[in-house]
Amino acid sequence: MLAFVQFRVRLEGPKSKEKKMIPKLSHLIRSGLVLAVFIVPALAHSETWQLKAGAQADQKAHQVKAFLPNEIWIHGGDSITWTFASDDEHTVTFLLPGQVRPAFQVGCPGTTPDGSLETGTECVNSGVSANGNSYTVTFPVAGNFKLVCLVHIMMTATVHVLDLSQPLPHSQAFYDREADQQRDELLFDTLVSTHHVHAANVVEAGGGSVVATGGGFSTASIARFMEPTKVAHVGETVEWTNFEASTIHTVTFGAEPANLTPPSANVTLDADGARHAVISSPSDSAHSGFIGPAPQDRTGLAQAPLGVTRFRVTFTQPGVFKYICALHDEIGMVGEVIVLP
Repeated sequence: MLAFVQFRVRLEGPKSKEKKMIPKLSHLIRSGLVLAVFIVPALAHSETWQLKAGAQADQKAHQVKAFLPNEIWIHGGDSITWTFASDDEHTVTFLLPGQVRPAFQVGCPGTTPDGSLETGTECVNSGVSANGNSYTVTFPVAGNFKLVCLVHIMMTATVHVLDLSQPLPHSQAFYDREADQQRDELLFDTLVSTHHVHAANVVEAGGGSVVATGGGFSTASIARFMEPTKVAHVGETVEWTNFEASTIHTVTFGAEPANLTPPSANVTLDADGARHAVISSPSDSAHSGFIGPAPQDRTGLAQAPLGVTRFRVTFTQPGVFKYICALHDEIGMVGEVIVLP
């Protein structure tokens, strides 16, 4: 009977037991007793490392937009599983060197299967995910690979893949501690942050900070309208300002549009660049479009334009006008304006 045996061979040195087996196996093959398939380089003893994408606290108000930790050293053949640990959506994405960053709806384009190989020759993309889902990437070749979230531009990380002959500097337990420490520091940044404005008809839309490590950028965000309930009178204007370091929001009254990026047709521009709508009934719709900071300037690229950070609404009739951030309402970013005669 012909037996089929698959051998994984590691050639690590002159004393390797596997290396001593080769003459014996060659004799068996020549005699027709064994069919051997050798896989080189070997994936024997490969590990799957456990990391996280995102975190949250305080009833989902405080969102950590970071890979935790955001730098890791592994061996070729190892895999990493990222667990999406918040209700806010993220992606696990490895773009090609020099690839133009796509929108998160487009991806690579599209998504690649769970367990995809990252070799630096093709884009790998999980697609948006949250709520405890996971995505695994395998790294068969040595190299250094940049990881990004397509939803959050300041959420990056680095994976260092070493040859099997090189020792790894850290264990899974170390990375677990690093993840907890980075998460706690980012959450602390949001918990101690204070309102930037305290005015009768001004609402602060979010807030947060950006930090960096040797592996990349991480951000923390407050996914809430500060003082979300405002009381105004007919004819008055309420203003929303985004104080986020990198996260965008919307201010949306009434129907939520299919395309959230542009403002609704009834929005005009004020002289200072702020967007402005006039509504008269709680059933009216008005959508700010994305409001947030300008993208970071980079040497060698055209200067980025000013960001649109403010949205104003003038109310011409009394009523209770409810509004949301169309990007983060599911995690509690909502409010209302009570307009009195």
